[in-house]
Amino acid sequence: MDYISNTFTNLLQQTAFFNLTAGNMIMILVAFLFLYLAIRKGFEPLLLVPISFGMLLVNIYPDIMKEAGPDGSGGGLLNYFFKLDEWGILPPLIFMGVGAMTDFGPLIANPKSFLLGAAAQFGIYTAYFLAIFMGFSDKAAAAISIIGGADGPTSIFLAGKLGMTSLMGPIAVAAYSYMALVPIIQPPIMKLLTTEKERKIRMEQLRPVSRLERILFPIIVTTVVCLILPTTAPLVGMLMLGNLFKESGVVKQLTETAGNAMMYIVVILLGTSVGATTSAEAFLNMNTIKIVILGLVAFAVGTAAGVLFGKLMCKVSGGKVNPLIGSAGVSAVPMSARVSQKVGSEADPTNFLLMHAMGPNVAGVIGTAVAAGTFMAIFGVR
Repeated sequence: MDYISNTFTNLLQQTAFFNLTAGNMIMILVAFLFLYLAIRKGFEPLLLVPISFGMLLVNIYPDIMKEAGPDGSGGGLLNYFFKLDEWGILPPLIFMGVGAMTDFGPLIANPKSFLLGAAAQFGIYTAYFLAIFMGFSDKAAAAISIIGGADGPTSIFLAGKLGMTSLMGPIAVAAYSYMALVPIIQPPIMKLLTTEKERKIRMEQLRPVSRLERILFPIIVTTVVCLILPTTAPLVGMLMLGNLFKESGVVKQLTETAGNAMMYIVVILLGTSVGATTSAEAFLNMNTIKIVILGLVAFAVGTAAGVLFGKLMCKVSGGKVNPLIGSAGVSAVPMSARVSQKVGSEADPTNFLLMHAMGPNVAGVIGTAVAAGTFMAIFGVR
């Protein structure tokens, strides 16, 4: 009887119930909330489902993120996934997939879109100085500020490169959450800063872009940007390589692999490992609250700056630019471009802004990568 009693006691003590803290239960509820938003509401399910499931796992079974021993053995499953984030491997691979799936034609047809993409990065630099004011170190402030670009992979990449892995979980969760909430956060800002007349502006149809232009664009952008700022090579280089696969027309298999199978495998690895960094001990603290607030401020300021610069371009062009497309300068591709279209169609259902908004949207991806590369250069990180 003692043997049976001890066996059942040992089994019972091995369950998670005896180890769960109040913090773990809070994080489990947060994971359930994210799963609900992803599955029921459709908020970026490709990102939120793996992130929230990683969050659920680590708060039930913390050893799934256990550090490996000196010989590389004994680590938790998701810890090995997370090493790929720390080493800066997974985010550039996602950029390659984005490049393989994205049409850069609208940006090539209207190079002025680069200005809107650049304007939307103002939120990043605003958040950087605010983070320093709130007590973060300069490197931590830089890693946090990239949330303003609504670019999860770049946020993770920069946090890893700057050695801010302790903040990677809150930064990544904030970045991906705001990416998912683009349709909720952006429209009120866009409507507040524009008039109904401006929202109804119809833009001229974009000119056709030749195949030669499409092929030369990724090559020229990579050469120019990486010569000026070599630290952008991992992100900008992979983004442009993926796009070159697509536009060259001679490597269809590579295009399909980069934009589909590889992309989705990387999203699984990155999402679950990032979610697993949100243990209650690491996540439930004042720094996390500050990061979430700073991220929201950065994203809101970036959206506002893009719209305001769009208004300036509207004035200069004599009313030919719809300011709404400036909000797409944050690099949540293609969701922020769709939001520009949605808000514009509410004012005029026959107005089609999506392709015009894709120009600033793609420019925003490049701009956020450049911002990350600039921070790396400032701190001497390669």
